[in-house]
Amino acid sequence: MRVKKLTTGELDQFLAKSTGNLLDTRPIQAYNGWRLREEAWGGHIPGAKSIPIAWTRYMDWLEVLDEKNIQKDQPVVVYGYGEEAGQMTEKLSGLGFKDVYIYTRFVDEWCLDPDRPLEKLKKYRQLVYPEWVNRLIRGENPAEFENSDYVICHSHYGYPEDYQAGHIPGAVSMDTNSLESTETWNRRTPKELEKTLTGLGIRHDTTVVVYGRFSAPIYDEEEFPGKSAGHLGAIRCAALMLYAGVEDVRILNGGITLWEDEGYEVATEESLPQPVEDFGKQIPVHPEYMIDTPEAKKLITSKEGELVSIRSWEEFIGNRSGYHYIDKKGRIPGAIFGNCGSDAYHMENYRNFDHTMREYHEIAEKWIEGGITPGKQIAFYCGTGWRGSEAFMNAWLMGWPNVSVYDGGWYEWSNDPANPIEDGVPEEK
Repeated sequence: MRVKKLTTGELDQFLAKSTGNLLDTRPIQAYNGWRLREEAWGGHIPGAKSIPIAWTRYMDWLEVLDEKNIQKDQPVVVYGYGEEAGQMTEKLSGLGFKDVYIYTRFVDEWCLDPDRPLEKLKKYRQLVYPEWVNRLIRGENPAEFENSDYVICHSHYGYPEDYQAGHIPGAVSMDTNSLESTETWNRRTPKELEKTLTGLGIRHDTTVVVYGRFSAPIYDEEEFPGKSAGHLGAIRCAALMLYAGVEDVRILNGGITLWEDEGYEVATEESLPQPVEDFGKQIPVHPEYMIDTPEAKKLITSKEGELVSIRSWEEFIGNRSGYHYIDKKGRIPGAIFGNCGSDAYHMENYRNFDHTMREYHEIAEKWIEGGITPGKQIAFYCGTGWRGSEAFMNAWLMGWPNVSVYDGGWYEWSNDPANPIEDGVPEEK
């Protein structure tokens, strides 16, 4: 099948009609805003949907077409880096798409015109990718990095064997339990946080790259499923570091899974941290990023805010607690359903199938449909803070101004018999 090449003018006409789909085949980091091929400007064409050509290596990629509502009876325009866009048109044509077009002038025409719009994730710099980290550890000064002091943290939940099995060269081992209490699962005290961070060699002005490993925890078969959700734990740690006051926290998008998928080496020898004397600022620098039960109660009754439950539907309606160590089932009355995914250790609705963060437009669209908007004060919660922290990080990366984590979550709320509890399917307002 011969695929027609569109001029920039013809692409303008296609976008004006709004009757088809525009697909960005570049890596998700380019879509978010990173300039991987020396583009004059970073970002993507407004309205484009992200489907990196790398995804087509996986069988699951066909499900993405349905999830993004890309139908065979609609015209499709593909763009990206030349060879990748061409490969995608072949894939789509082979699947039976009839009206497939290609736009090959993105880098050398669209991006060179300052009057042509591009959209990007506001804080895309904080969501890094394997090549960026590899350049960092090789001393090659990666893009958007001007600091000589950095620490890479391999996160795990009380499971150093995960670190020992393979980590990014130079990364230090970071136990999530050192940043959150094993009794309450809330953030540790400022004094304890400072001890942990300085012990890892982290000051307020240190660039910190966090990541973990995801190995598909099975709730009903594992006593401690969190040990298999290390990347979710890493994102929890990122939120706690922001609360403490680390100014440049970066997340390796996709964790060590994507690092290994892209062929980078892992190390097994331990890298010891280089402790520093002090954090340099009084913790917490950003107390507004974490709220407790009194603030959560105020938020529920406020017309300017929302408490958002980042839990599975089964947890939200009270069919299960979600955790081996939490007995009570139900939800906090007045909370909005934020839908993490299947259970307490998965975030399918916030991730792509390669564990990178989902296209941010899609997350924002779902939130706004449910009444979760950037103009409100939003606090995310889950059972103990991990999933709520990942939702918080998504909103923070988008630049939403008034977002936080209700740190106590369902664990703290349900342990107080004076707190009301609801279950069942909520009535529509």
